[in-house]
Amino acid sequence: MATTAPSIRCTVPITRTLSSTKPFSGVIYGNNLNLPFSGTLHGGFRLRPPTLGILSFFEKTRRNSPGSGICLPKVVGETLVHAGTLALLTASLSLVDPALAFKGGGPYGAGVTRGQDLTGKDFSGRSLVKQDFKTSILRQANFRGAKLLGASFFDADLTGADLSDADLRGADLSLANFTKANLSNANLEGALATGNTSFKGSNIKGADFTDVPLRDDQRDYLCKVADGVNPVTGNATRDSLLCN
Repeated sequence: MATTAPSIRCTVPITRTLSSTKPFSGVIYGNNLNLPFSGTLHGGFRLRPPTLGILSFFEKTRRNSPGSGICLPKVVGETLVHAGTLALLTASLSLVDPALAFKGGGPYGAGVTRGQDLTGKDFSGRSLVKQDFKTSILRQANFRGAKLLGASFFDADLTGADLSDADLRGADLSLANFTKANLSNANLEGALATGNTSFKGSNIKGADFTDVPLRDDQRDYLCKVADGVNPVTGNATRDSLLCN
């Protein structure tokens, strides 16, 4: 019996480049896909129990195939994925508290944090390196002391969120809403804040904005309230913002 090459479609942008030997994890989510994956991944698939639709596979082509996230497999090994199985797994995922749907953090684990309502959720002290929070509602969420290096908060709503002492180096804050958020002592070195990112009413005492690209109006606003020194980097907030 000939083996049909499995394929995957994902609902998220490229976030990782796979080698021929490294495992990739995604989530079986369903067939309502509106952001197709940019390519096809060929390889051997296996479900990794006990999971709620976590899919693990090894990319077997020589060419690196980038991609990760919420994925829909058309074929698992030589067996077609039945609609009933997808429905069961999708239902299982829908019953999971999104804030508890991952272990260990990062976009390669079981996390489903993109486009979610995570209002008031507690992520304090967690390692969430490169975690994807794009377009999520994170009002009053607690990220105090969290490791968020390279995480994406693109177009996310963080109104009133606590990001004090958080490590946000290299994070994507583009179009995010940080109105009245607590960014005190946060390290934002090299973070991306393009577009209409809002820091209105936010607490930035001791925050480090070194190498963060800001519009002139954003910088002017932040410089009016900038104060303190970051306890980790030793950089003064005003200096990191290049305030006059």
